[in-house]
Amino acid sequence: MTQPEVYESIQNDQALNASFWVNIALAGLVTLLFVYMGRNLEDPRAKLIWVATLMVPLVSISSYTGLASGLTVSFLEMPAGHALAGDEVLTMWGRYLTWTFSTPMILLALGMLAGTNLTKLFTAITADIAMCVTGLAAAMTTSSYALRWFWYFISCTFFLVVLYVLLAEWPRDAEAAGTDEIFGLLRNLTVVLWLGYPIFWALGAEGLAVLDVAITSWAYSILDIGAKYIFAYLLLNWIATNERVIAQQPAGIGTGVEPEPGTGTPAED
Repeated sequence: MTQPEVYESIQNDQALNASFWVNIALAGLVTLLFVYMGRNLEDPRAKLIWVATLMVPLVSISSYTGLASGLTVSFLEMPAGHALAGDEVLTMWGRYLTWTFSTPMILLALGMLAGTNLTKLFTAITADIAMCVTGLAAAMTTSSYALRWFWYFISCTFFLVVLYVLLAEWPRDAEAAGTDEIFGLLRNLTVVLWLGYPIFWALGAEGLAVLDVAITSWAYSILDIGAKYIFAYLLLNWIATNERVIAQQPAGIGTGVEPEPGTGTPAED
């Protein structure tokens, strides 16, 4: 199908089209809100967390506009073995581009909040990008139904690496940095909502086809609202009122190790 035909198909499906435009509107509103919330930040680390968080709705505006315009949407014929084998199914591959650019920003903000070290931060972000790219491969593979699921399990394996860092490594770093309470809240929100993405992929038209395209799109959009906008608001609201806690962390990325008594950074006069 040509791009105008894809665009017309999206326009004719009101539920699908609305799932895109609701997020475009919300992303625009929260971007203005986040700019206002971070206007008085002074500490460089706090500003970096704010910029990383601000990038999330900015990326979403671009991504959802691409989806709504038909630019990052294609109709792919499903392979033999798929529940819709032989049918052309609308594939929203632009969502994977969104996640590839936005989820690393979420992890960067969380890692900076926890005061983790570069090794753990690099591990989490690299595994996250690999998770998104292999998820895209699963959605775009039409040569073999089995290979679609093989890509899916590879993506889930990278996701397990991200979960390990979030659940096992960063909590200790956050406790040492004095941000464990807010980190715990944001970590739990992130883990619970991010688990929804592979579940809806498996149930949606790209996987078992239990859910149709419009319902799957709305599921992804609702997960995005919680995992991006609500997450970002909670984080920036805490940063705005607790900037001093962030400013007292060691310069650069944190060491992820609790300092021994008497070895902390001397206070400035």
